[in-house]
Amino acid sequence: MEIKKYAAIDIGSNAIRLLISNVIEDDGYPTSFKKSSLVRVPIRLGADTFTSGVISEENKQRMLDAMNAFKLLMNVHGVVKYKACATSAMREASNGFEVADEILEKAKIKIDIIDGKEEAAIIFSTDVTEYIENDKSYLYVDVGGGSTEFTIFSEGKIVNSKSFKIGTVRLLSPEQELKPIWKSMEKWIKKNTKDLEKLSVIGSGGNINKIHKMSGRTPGKPLSYIYMNAQYHFLKELSYSERISELGLNPDRADVIIPAIKIYLSAMKWGNARKIFVPKIGLSDGIIKGLHSKKL
Repeated sequence: MEIKKYAAIDIGSNAIRLLISNVIEDDGYPTSFKKSSLVRVPIRLGADTFTSGVISEENKQRMLDAMNAFKLLMNVHGVVKYKACATSAMREASNGFEVADEILEKAKIKIDIIDGKEEAAIIFSTDVTEYIENDKSYLYVDVGGGSTEFTIFSEGKIVNSKSFKIGTVRLLSPEQELKPIWKSMEKWIKKNTKDLEKLSVIGSGGNINKIHKMSGRTPGKPLSYIYMNAQYHFLKELSYSERISELGLNPDRADVIIPAIKIYLSAMKWGNARKIFVPKIGLSDGIIKGLHSKKL
């Protein structure tokens, strides 16, 4: 048996995460991936980028502190391989590459700023196809803070995919004019799903994972459109502070969870899907598996 530790750093628009996993290889058995540690820090880069277009000095320093801390944690754990990926907030910030260069110089962590298609491709290396039945059709929806990635599967194959600049943090910014993007997103989903029967949605992202956990359903059991709609209206009726005090949501989750449900509900409605599966996969998991398969 051989056990190695790999790490993934996911620099999103709402938070930054470090996932450390044990990669276990044993003759006669498939490789297994076991989470060893997960650290999430609520640095909301999207609040900078989607309003002012730049990452602020304050958040740049917080990022640098986080990367130095992550570097120490990876050393303590004995991580042999890592990859850091940044998505829409860093990608759209006018100083995103400048910040990445400074972090490389001062924290010795290299950050790859990736686009929506790269992000989706990395997530698919989590073996999302394990959750797909070949005789059924699925709309895969990954909701982030700055963008949402859509992929359509039918008969076990990818039919089409697209990234839209709609995300939870972006929806909280009053300066953002998003009606045209909502319209184009609706048009794209309806056009690409109109001939698919009994479509289901597969959801990924921290918010849908939280919603599934709150539902009390066992892992693998889908959520219905009726449940998602009821949960959306229930959460909307609560104030921000009530979502924290009564439901126990983290402060940086209590606001973005509502726009997240709105995106998932819209995708289900436009694709005429009655249920959503939540396999708890994401960019960090994809990075770990991509490092192991040497695809990254």
